[in-house]
Formats: sequence, C-alpha cells, structure tokens
Amino acid sequence: MPHRVANFFRSSASSLEQQVSTLTKTSRKRESPHRTGRETASSERVFSYASSIEDDTENRQLQTRSQSQPLTSSRRGRMTDSNLNRSDSGASDKEHHPHHHRLSFPGMHFGRSGRETHANSLLAVDWKLESPPIVMYGDAENSTGALVSGQLYLDIKQAEVEVESFNATLSIRLTQKKAFVHHCNDCTNQTTELKKWCLLPQPLLLKKGTHSYPISVLLEGHLPATVDGALVGIAYEFKAEAVVKSNGVLLPAVKLERVLEVKRSLPVPELPHHSIRVFPPTNIKANVHYPHVIHPIGTYTLSIRLDGIAKHNTRVNTMEYWKLKKLTWRLEEISKTIAPACEKHCPKAIEGGPQPKKGISRTDTRVIGEKTIFSGWKSNYGGLTDSTVELELEYNLAKHAKYACDTKSRDGSEITHQLMVEMVVSQEWAPVNKPALVTHTGVGRILRMHFTTILTERGGIGISWDNEAPPIYQDVPPSPPAYCEEMVFGDSSIIDRIESLDALSGDSTSPNYTATGPSRSDGSSMSSGGR
Repeated sequence: MPHRVANFFRSSASSLEQQVSTLTKTSRKRESPHRTGRETASSERVFSYASSIEDDTENRQLQTRSQSQPLTSSRRGRMTDSNLNRSDSGASDKEHHPHHHRLSFPGMHFGRSGRETHANSLLAVDWKLESPPIVMYGDAENSTGALVSGQLYLDIKQAEVEVESFNATLSIRLTQKKAFVHHCNDCTNQTTELKKWCLLPQPLLLKKGTHSYPISVLLEGHLPATVDGALVGIAYEFKAEAVVKSNGVLLPAVKLERVLEVKRSLPVPELPHHSIRVFPPTNIKANVHYPHVIHPIGTYTLSIRLDGIAKHNTRVNTMEYWKLKKLTWRLEEISKTIAPACEKHCPKAIEGGPQPKKGISRTDTRVIGEKTIFSGWKSNYGGLTDSTVELELEYNLAKHAKYACDTKSRDGSEITHQLMVEMVVSQEWAPVNKPALVTHTGVGRILRMHFTTILTERGGIGISWDNEAPPIYQDVPPSPPAYCEEMVFGDSSIIDRIESLDALSGDSTSPNYTATGPSRSDGSSMSSGGR
C-alpha cells in the first residue's frame, strides 16, 4: 500500500480532490474480539497501508497460497496467530511511528462552511406585523401610501436583565446589478433611512417575560414597490437591535433583520383599450381591443380585425389579397436606470471643461412571454369591401418567467412593459370572374404593432388606508342617557345644583333626581334595598 501513497503525492493538482474523497470513503475497519483470525487477516491485508513493502508482499503470497490449496486446521491456526501477531506488531509500530497514522490535510477545505451564529442566553428579539399586506393603491402621483404597524418583542430569559438600548430602523436599499464600478460596494448599494424608532430612551432593568413595543410607519405613495429586476433591485429592510449589559460589560448586540415586501396595485379600467393601426403603403388597417392593465397571473385576450386586405387591379381585372400566414406575440420588459458613482469613483471636474457625468445610463430588455401561431383566425375573402381577417389572441406571462411590475422612482429607475404583435402576410391574386384560381405573387410583408401594457399586482379585496378611516365625531349618532348609581345626599344643595344644570342645558329628557335616587315615570323612586 505505500506505493499508493507515493502515487497519491505524485498526482496532479487536478485529481487531488478526487483521490482524497476516495480515501475518505474507504474507511479502515477496526479489530473486533468477535472476528475470526481470517477476517482480521483479510481486513489487515486490504485496508492497511501503513505496513512495509515486505509485509505487503508476504500478505499477497499468503493470499495466493490460500486460493491455490485448502488449509488444514493446524495450518489455519498458525496463519491466524501469525496474522494476529503481525497486526499487533503493526499497531505497536504505529504507536512508535506517528507518520503511519491517517493522512490529514489541515490546509485544504472542501465545500462551504456555515456562518457562525452568536446566540444570546439573556434575551431574544422577535416581531409580529399586525397590518394587512403592504399594498399601495394607485400611481405614484395619487397614491396615499400604505400603513405598516406591528409589535416588537423582547423575550427576557433570566430573572432580571439590564437593557442598555433598543432601537429599530426601516430603510430602503437600492442595488445596482450593473454598477458604475462593479467591485465597489458604495457604487452597488445605496441605502436611505425611512424611519427610526428609539424604543428605550435610557437603560432599563427588565424582568423575566415578554415585553412588547408598538411600531408604526406610513410609507408614502411616491416610494417604489419591491423590485428584483435585471438591472436594479429595491428592497425594504427592517432591523432591530438590542444591547444588553451584564456585570457592567456590554455584550454583543442581539439583532433582528427582516425584509418587507411592498407591492403596488393600479386600478383596472372597465373598458378595454382601443387602437387603430395603418400599414402603408398597403391599405391594411388593424382595429385592436386589448386590456391596458394586466396581472402576473391570468390570461388576457387581444382582438384584432384586419380590413383593407383586398384590392381591385383594374388594369388586368384581377383581385389582390393579403393573406395572414403567421402571427407572433411577445411580452417584453424594459428596464432603465442610472448607475450613480460614489464619492470615491466620481469623476472630477476639469477647469474650463464640461461637467463630467456622475452616472451611467443602463437599459435592458427581456422577454417574459411569447408564442407563435399559424392558424386560429377567421378569414373572409368574399369581395372588395367584405374581405376581413378576425382573430382573438390569448396571451399571458410564461410559467417560470422572472418579472417585475411597472415602477418608477425619483432616481431615474423605471420598469415598463409592452406587447409586441408581429404578423406575416403574403400577397395572392386571382381573376375577378374566377376567384378560385389563386396564384402567389411571392410578395410578403411583416406587420408589427407595439402596445403599451402595465403589469401590476392584484388589489384583491383590500382598499387604501384612507378609505378605512373610522367615522368622525359629527357622524356618530347620539347615544342614550347613561344610568347613574343611587346616591344618598346629606345636603339638598347638591340636588338643587344638578337641577340648575339640567335647566341650563335645556334637556327635557334628563332624569329627575331625588334624595333616594332617580324617580320613575309613575312617581315612585328607584332605590336599592341593599343601601
């Protein structure tokens, strides 16, 4: 076996990892008192690579002899004893020679090691959102934003814990996937703090149990929704941090980090959008009805009617037709952003020269749904005015498409969508008196149409927070008069004072009080027998 070790060290660096994994899988069998001598000898011959070359050669000779001729009982006993003695001597040699131990490579690491987590045994930080899903209704100019409210919890695990500080922040992080300088963290990430909570203005000694702290914030309507696009990523990050002091020493902060998903829902018009397209130099005219606003989940219909596909050629007395051969639709997502430069990589202005650009414009277009069809429309080539082509096209997003809804931010980032329809038509002609004799002219055209489409999330049954406000004070109806408990007065001046107040208020429905309580309508007084 030592020759295997020598070959292992002489191997190239490319096969080093494979051979190490092979040696690791081949574990060495340990000796057991229940094993027989033959099992011990065979295991020693197969798995022991720390013996010398002579021992390995002798083991091979013994194995060859055992296969060629049967062993007698005495011979089997002698071989078992010799093999056991050899294994014992090998074990003693390994104790004296540490280089015979299993090979190890402390400098080599295969795989990815997990990150270390620092747990705190004094307290834990958790949270719970009490507000509905964060959805902004309407566009950035008219939306009133979305309310976010919840509770932060400090779970104290010991009898008393001194909390030095407890703070929370909500920030928006803009990640440029094609930054001004790719390896620069400041060019890639821009963070803006939206809200900060100082939940403990001074150190406080908290007892064992759960302590709650309310948090709330109004996300303004102009803020963008959560985006994970091809050029830019927008995320809302919530972070809470609690600092604990133990025996006068500040311990590492206990942190809570969460990401909020913010969506935007735009209203859907009741009627579909109508568009008319003309394709010169032909007389083809397309009447299109399509939904202007679509959602990521669902199928939508685009209706097309082609007119002017027939033409009368008076010189040769023939009819020329444009026949639809193929149609392709494609949903495209267009991303535009400006990758800014950080202070370190910002170009410096030259005296007398033009102002340098502090950012680079990026544009990317990707397809999130497409299909090509060769049939499925209705064609009518009856006459010059009656020839039409009608079809209803169903389109949607691809099943596993990675999309981003329409959004626009103040820093120049914008994501839009469009529906592209491409039709291939070919020209044919036939005599006026013999319309069945159709002949291809070999002339073809490609008709392209682009329709602006807005991709947004579904609003569901939710409405904007300002429409859910409770009624104001003037809208609350008057409540019935309250019942008062029995009062025992020792002085009639208090009763006179109450009656004077009732007279000033002018309330005819106010009850009349007597010394024993309010009077009934029949003149008897209401009193409690227990008083």
